[in-house]
Amino acid sequence: MTRILACLALALGATGTHAQRPSAPPGAAYEGKAYTFTEVAAGVYHAVGTGTLAVGSNAAVIVNDDDVLLVDSHVSPAAAWALMQELRAITPKPVRYVVNTHFHYDHAHGNQVYGPGVEIIGHEFTRAALLAGMSKSSASYAGLLRVLRQRDDSLRRLADAATTDSARAAARRALRQVQRYQAAIDAVVPTPPTVTLSQSMTLVRGGREIRVTFLGRGHTGGDVVVYLPRERVLVTGDLVGSGLPYLGDGYLDEWAATLERVAAMEWEVILPGHGAPVRDRQRPLQLAALLRDIHRQATALLDQGVSVDEAEARLDLRAHEASYPALANRTSADMRERFLLGLHRMRELRAARQ
Repeated sequence: MTRILACLALALGATGTHAQRPSAPPGAAYEGKAYTFTEVAAGVYHAVGTGTLAVGSNAAVIVNDDDVLLVDSHVSPAAAWALMQELRAITPKPVRYVVNTHFHYDHAHGNQVYGPGVEIIGHEFTRAALLAGMSKSSASYAGLLRVLRQRDDSLRRLADAATTDSARAAARRALRQVQRYQAAIDAVVPTPPTVTLSQSMTLVRGGREIRVTFLGRGHTGGDVVVYLPRERVLVTGDLVGSGLPYLGDGYLDEWAATLERVAAMEWEVILPGHGAPVRDRQRPLQLAALLRDIHRQATALLDQGVSVDEAEARLDLRAHEASYPALANRTSADMRERFLLGLHRMRELRAARQ
């Protein structure tokens, strides 16, 4: 009887723990910390992956009087779960809101982790895109799957060919990390926002005002920004960041105009979806200038009947190398693919308008 009661107590304890701390999703095993949290204003943090777990994108954490709002849910349920676990070091307050800045897999594929007590907020376009499966049908997602397959294969061969125990162990550790990443993304069930907006909405959480706003099409058809007017903090997803953005779902000419609206807002720091916080107020305008130049040159070339491959090779973006030094290596495979996807997108939009 003592054993039975002890087992029952353990079972009830496990059930209670499970209710408070859901079991880890597939691929969530990692060592150390998955995130660093940098406080940029009182109760406002930029959450950035450390590399011990594949998280895909940054997140923003906004701790209010009674609850927490997160911006973006990362690349997988595992990454979103890890953020929830590590948030306990910052605050015991519950997460009640998650904002998806856009539909891309690295920003919205953790949505399924949040239960019925959490509202997921996004643009109408973002909800429609996730419901239609667009987050898994994009060229960028196909590229992720391709890279993971290639990395898995190369690490297997590296482990088999290793001549020392240490080299073999290192290859196998790296292989396990890739396999965990694959398991994490295999567990994704695209989950759309539960609350949508077309233009703007405002949340007032205690003493904090949080504005969620659509400034115009850009990186996708439904990018929203999260703005804290009192703190002068702006969370932009992939509309603008410290590096070159993905162009494959963008509206290059409209994106430039949207960035000019971003530049006109009263902010002191931008928390981007990738890269470090941005404090240079010229950054949105620098990206706008680059996008306008790409659009202008590509339009002229496509009007002449030039192929996308030839148009990409003929783009002259040297005038923007001071703002984006990576442009100096325009012949790299990564850089060429980046602009090829942008030009294919332009051609697709041109055909749709005809």
